[in-house]
Amino acid sequence: MKLVKQIGGNMANKIKTIIILIGVLLITGCTSAETVSHNISRESDEFKVKRRITFINLRTGDYLFTMTGKCSIQGGSGSLNAELEVVCRIGEDKYQKHLLYLANETTYIVEQLEDADVSRYDYEFIFRPEAIIPIEIKTQIGEE
Repeated sequence: MKLVKQIGGNMANKIKTIIILIGVLLITGCTSAETVSHNISRESDEFKVKRRITFINLRTGDYLFTMTGKCSIQGGSGSLNAELEVVCRIGEDKYQKHLLYLANETTYIVEQLEDADVSRYDYEFIFRPEAIIPIEIKTQIGEE
């Protein structure tokens, strides 16, 4: 019986810790600008925002090419291989992926071409069901 209480107590402490961490995250919060920026990025990654990506030759000042559409962009100068991954929606359930290499003499600009209907108040946490610790509560009345 002591073992059941001890296991239950440890699990309860873990649950309390998780709840406190989530509370701290919610209390500290973000600025409105950070929340809106996050929400626009999320909408863009779901192909809901029209963008224009322009590559520029820094030596000549000329633009090399431009891409326009509902595109998700990953990577960039901070990525390990200096590669920009652009996935664009070209039709209903149709997508194209482009890998663009960034060199010392090229840069890119991403412009948002239309308004994004996002909320500065809306922010969500999504938990993977596998990540949540299962809880088993055993009760006992009387002695065995």
